[in-house]
Amino acid sequence: MVAVAQLVESWIVIPVVVGSSPISHPNLFLFLSCEILFINSKNTKTMQDKELERYSRHILLPEIEFEGQKKLLQSHCLIVGAGGLGSPVAIYLAASGVGKLTICDFDNVDLSNLQRQIIHEEKSIGLNKADSAKKTLSRINSDIKVIPIKNQMNIDEVKLVAEDVDIIVDCSDNFETRYALNKIAFDLKRPLISGAAIKFDGQVSIFDFRKNNSPCYNCLFSRNDEEQNLKCSDHGVFSPLVGLVGSIQAGEVIKVLLDLGTSLHGKLLLINHRDIDFKILKIQKDKHCKICS
Repeated sequence: MVAVAQLVESWIVIPVVVGSSPISHPNLFLFLSCEILFINSKNTKTMQDKELERYSRHILLPEIEFEGQKKLLQSHCLIVGAGGLGSPVAIYLAASGVGKLTICDFDNVDLSNLQRQIIHEEKSIGLNKADSAKKTLSRINSDIKVIPIKNQMNIDEVKLVAEDVDIIVDCSDNFETRYALNKIAFDLKRPLISGAAIKFDGQVSIFDFRKNNSPCYNCLFSRNDEEQNLKCSDHGVFSPLVGLVGSIQAGEVIKVLLDLGTSLHGKLLLINHRDIDFKILKIQKDKHCKICS
């Protein structure tokens, strides 16, 4: 049951809700930081009652609270790829209230995508993925702004788009795009959240170029190395794996935007979903890297 806020002098008080029923005692309330949640009514000018209700479970978290949620609403995220990884990333960021999402994908939805790309549905087949994603996200959260980009762009055009964003999420499926996004993020000093998934194996890493000591994607996978650009269409992918990797990416986006907790900055998370094996490796900055050194 949704809590109903009531105005008391200069404060909004939100009654406690446990499970699906409110606590019956009329004087029991929950405060952030002291058993009761008080939200100063002056702040409601920047967040409507509907938004307070929608994001109340975030606002209850002391690591996020009102100011954190407000920052999410003011943030702009670029998601490159609206497929297996981009689907959970976009869905969770939209639901979490990231105020502006730009989604780039020039591919169209086909039947084989539906096994794992949960942002699309059967009636989306034949539609551009960015357009299809916008339709789904608008049904999830009509208050955020979703900008679909469905034309294939060169690196300069992507960089122009990225100048307006706070963070970049790489949900692409090829090395060429990953290297290009790495270069763009480094040049613009934007955090880059990178993810990949193939077969039963996934990985997530963060390169936060706002920090001078950050390694980059090229430090991890040098372009001089022999590339093995595995594709799902050739080798397959375990459907829930992309949901797991994409959800972690979405969580890291929110944490980086809010400077919350410990992120995967400078680290590589390796996931073996078949055997439920997780490893975190530290990424060493390559002093000879052609991008970041």
